[in-house]
Amino acid sequence: MMTQSAEAWTLLGQPKTGGILLIADHASNFVPSDLDLGIEPHCLDLHIAVDLGVAEVADLLVASEQVDAAILSGVSRLVIDCNREEDAEGLIPLSSDGVLIAGNDLTPAQRQQRVERFFAPYHQKIADVIAQHRPSMILSLHSFTDQLASDPDQERPWHVGILYNQDDRLADVSIAALEEEGLRVGNQLPYSGKILNATMNRHAEANGIAYIGLELRQDLLQDAASHRLWAERLGRMIAKAKLKIAP
Repeated sequence: MMTQSAEAWTLLGQPKTGGILLIADHASNFVPSDLDLGIEPHCLDLHIAVDLGVAEVADLLVASEQVDAAILSGVSRLVIDCNREEDAEGLIPLSSDGVLIAGNDLTPAQRQQRVERFFAPYHQKIADVIAQHRPSMILSLHSFTDQLASDPDQERPWHVGILYNQDDRLADVSIAALEEEGLRVGNQLPYSGKILNATMNRHAEANGIAYIGLELRQDLLQDAASHRLWAERLGRMIAKAKLKIAP
């Protein structure tokens, strides 16, 4: 499997015109050595730093040719959250799920340096791949925690969530396919794509490319066997979604 990488992104596989592209905004917990976020090291293994399990599932989907290529973020969402608008308050979070990110108290100039170093090249890579090899479908792959430390009473029973904004071409077929797997599927849950959809708004909706946002529950992504199971499930979902947009 072909792999290309830079500080801000990793590309798996070979993009294909008319194919399927996977995008994972929070696939890495990497923090460059010259940045001090002011957090305990164990925080980088929590959901606040990375979408746990996503990189492994993306790798399996590319290896099995269920998707042609995947673009993964290169740094932790605590360094910069690539699934935000550039001017969003939470782009460089000062706290996350009750954890203070002291090293993110930046001047406007320092903030802009983060944008130019990580955010801009990540999104430029996605734009370049789409311009050179326009896909027929984009999958946005994330994972979510089953329990928030800052709100432990909030129930999050869904096994997987389906997110979308204005373009809902793939929503119904994706929900039905995953329900056929025996899964409890959240329609615009645990988040709504009407509210949190920055990357897909920018690269899929703005280009008229059919897409679906996926949120997998991270406690169901604990080991290699579960990664394989989710890749198989998503592969079957993708096959059904492809039929929906076939010419």
